[in-house]
Amino acid sequence: MTKKPLHTFHIPVMGLAYTIDSPIRVAQYGISSVVSIADDDLIEKMRNFYSNKFNIPYEEITQKFHDYRAQRITSYLNLVDKIVKEKFENFKTELAESKTTLENFMSMLPNTSDIKKGFQNLLDDGITFKENIQNYIESHLFPGEIDVNIMTKLDKDNFIKEEQLPIEFNDAHAALRGFANSGLQSSVVLSAGMNPRLYSYFENFKDFFPDENNELKKKITLKVSDFRSAMIQGNFLAKKGLWVSEYRIESGLNCGGHAFATDGLLIGTILEEFKEKKEQLIQSAHELMIKALQLKKQHFPESPLELKITIQGGVGTAEEHNFLLDEYKVDSVGWGSPFLLVPEATSVDQETRNLLMNAKEDDFYLSNISPLGVPFNTLRGTTNEFLKQKRIHEHKAGSSCPKKFLALSKEYDPHGICTASKKYQDLKLEELESRKNTLSDAELERSKIKITEKSCLCVGLANASYLENNIRIKGQAQGVVICPGPNLAYFDQEVSLKDMLHHIYHGKSIIRTDERPNIFVKELKMYVDYFRNEIQTISGEVTASQLKKWNSFKANILQGIEYYQNLFSSTLYFKSDEEKIQNQFDFYKSELNAIQIPTLELV
Repeated sequence: MTKKPLHTFHIPVMGLAYTIDSPIRVAQYGISSVVSIADDDLIEKMRNFYSNKFNIPYEEITQKFHDYRAQRITSYLNLVDKIVKEKFENFKTELAESKTTLENFMSMLPNTSDIKKGFQNLLDDGITFKENIQNYIESHLFPGEIDVNIMTKLDKDNFIKEEQLPIEFNDAHAALRGFANSGLQSSVVLSAGMNPRLYSYFENFKDFFPDENNELKKKITLKVSDFRSAMIQGNFLAKKGLWVSEYRIESGLNCGGHAFATDGLLIGTILEEFKEKKEQLIQSAHELMIKALQLKKQHFPESPLELKITIQGGVGTAEEHNFLLDEYKVDSVGWGSPFLLVPEATSVDQETRNLLMNAKEDDFYLSNISPLGVPFNTLRGTTNEFLKQKRIHEHKAGSSCPKKFLALSKEYDPHGICTASKKYQDLKLEELESRKNTLSDAELERSKIKITEKSCLCVGLANASYLENNIRIKGQAQGVVICPGPNLAYFDQEVSLKDMLHHIYHGKSIIRTDERPNIFVKELKMYVDYFRNEIQTISGEVTASQLKKWNSFKANILQGIEYYQNLFSSTLYFKSDEEKIQNQFDFYKSELNAIQIPTLELV
């Protein structure tokens, strides 16, 4: 039976912990969400927690097990699947027996929903209510997807003593195996760019290939920042007989967590290109996939499989949500950071949630705290920041690094060291000390900050779940790292799941400020600020290729502004704010033009 999604939004992955159990919380309402499967230690503790909560037998999978990482992930995903199915069955019974429950549920659905209209027709009919409702529920309702996320770059080599394990025991490979061996019928969302070795490993699992009915038991979703990246990665996988079922477009900067800036391409122009070239994306991958499956002597579909385009990053109002669906024909819109203020949906400790509610625009910033060396959206005033600064002040900079998921630097050790670890920072600070006489005081201080500002994300992004569920935290105190997108600055109250859905679908706004900029204006400002910072923080020799990149970046933003100005003058959306928004486009155009790119002669 074809599943028709109940909702036009999804909850993307957030951190390690924030959506670790979101399916258990919201999937019974048909809401899809994404679980990070990077931290098998957190996953094992959450399996223990939920096994006890639902009286399910639990046997610990320790690190002494041969393939413990994959086994932990498989076992947790199977447990989540079991709990979701039980909660969904109970919810269906409630809907059939309680008119109030049904009406509350209907209010949480979009007005455009055919399923909602079907329920309303049955309520209006009212003759054999219970029997008809039960039949309708059985044939039309499904739980939300339990999707998983793998950051492809987090694929650390692993060792037993000095012996390196085979590549399939690398972190991302083992995580993929954990998902592939589970009973889930859902998607793996691959983020952070292309990992050819990991992509090739998909070929080992038959669930990723179409069966005789042209169905995929497990699907591939690629999180991408532009069309070119989607085409390259999609075709790479198609040449292996693998189909990408969804391209999840995320704003390069106006998002939570790691920010992968585009070459000045704004989200509107990116979405326009996907809309125009979707058929090209489908046909190119379909032809390559058929050839690959024929060579493998496997079943192949005559017609292209379903391909979805979705968008996430910075969405904050019902009007923006509907505009993205209508203008770009996307299949779903991701709402991430605002759900951090919905206790029914995400795992956040109360202290951190209070910090989020009280945070203002200037508290959200693009930081350099990630050991990956990628800009990272975060928040001032976290417990992690306090504890990190305390260690720096006491000349004990760096983390004890108990988990080592980001121990990817091989500068000092072939096994890999995390740049947030005390071991790494001690070595770097020692090097700096040896050449301090060659640096000015300002240069010395900047260099120290660059070394010590890195945070232990492995622990910091997991601690919220432990704190919320009173699970003991062992080892050095790291506090909580939170990674919301800057859009959360305009949400300032804890809300129920029902109220959040009314905000998304029915325009019953939970935003209590008039200062929130339009999604496209906010992203444009971030790109202009990012570009200005790139120019102002030039260090070392500037090359011709760097100048070419800057000129291209600036030209792309200017082209994006022109696209927006034409779009906003023709669309029926945003009419009440059109003059204000057009003025903001003009303002940022002037700001951008005022940023002078140095010439090679001047450099």
